[in-house]
Amino acid sequence: MDKTLVEYIEGTVIPMYDRFDGGHGREHVRSVIEEAVRLAQFYPVDVNIVYTAAAYHDTGLKVDRKTHHLESGRIIRDDRELERWFTREQIEVIAQAAEDHRASSDHEPRSIYGKIIAEADRQIIPESIILRTVQYGFKHYPELDKEGHWKRTCEHMAQKYDVGGYLKLLIPESRNAEGLESLRQIIHDKSRLRTMFEAAYESEKNSGQGL
Repeated sequence: MDKTLVEYIEGTVIPMYDRFDGGHGREHVRSVIEEAVRLAQFYPVDVNIVYTAAAYHDTGLKVDRKTHHLESGRIIRDDRELERWFTREQIEVIAQAAEDHRASSDHEPRSIYGKIIAEADRQIIPESIILRTVQYGFKHYPELDKEGHWKRTCEHMAQKYDVGGYLKLLIPESRNAEGLESLRQIIHDKSRLRTMFEAAYESEKNSGQGL
């Protein structure tokens, strides 16, 4: 990857993630970047485009959660510094990839770049998924008590990750197929899901996020 591009993104873009909830902080964006770059090796793509789209994919959270994917695209298009490394056509590809990453989108990503970013963002590691769900709940639904967070976690798991849920895998080389099957087994084992929820809830509460 272009060294000067990496320096710019590390200094300007990655720090934006410090403002977001625990499930969308620096650790999250770095893991998305890592997986996106890994998936890029399987396709004839420009790794600088992949890297940049992954780095910007959630920056729109600083504007609005519901439309953050669209706001991320706007932020990319408005960042004139990117013209140091990309043509306007390439910047549009980057913006569309960020816009298309959202799992609840009503359309498939418009390019292989969008598919790579969307798949890298899935990160279906059961423990991490449950923790991120609880973290999101603490930040956005502070009025909920413990049982309210439990109910919300169960509903979110079913709607997004269970069979028939809105999350769809896009890249066959992804590590997510195995993770999704493991998560579905947990979803159908309420005792196990409750145990994992309890651990995530206590961890987040003790971190001070739930106070």
